[in-house]
Amino acid sequence: PFNPKTIIEFNLGDDPVIVTLKVYNMLGQEVATLLNEEEMDGGEQAVDFDATSLASGIYLYRIYAKGIGEDSPYYQESKKMMLMR
Repeated sequence: PFNPKTIIEFNLGDDPVIVTLKVYNMLGQEVATLLNEEEMDGGEQAVDFDATSLASGIYLYRIYAKGIGEDSPYYQESKKMMLMR
């Protein structure tokens, strides 16, 4: 649980990747785009999320990372988080 700000931490492996990180409500509606096809170095990363304008409830964040290059592998994951006021 968080109120109203949190830090989303993730590990991108060893190589630079292109990252998209979005937050959705439980209806599947996108409520925030934190990263939009941003090039990031590998390793541990952290992104601040300010949910001041959102209502209390459960949200999902989805991270999608693709290696740089034509046949590079990609990674995606979704996690749940709870905003409590």
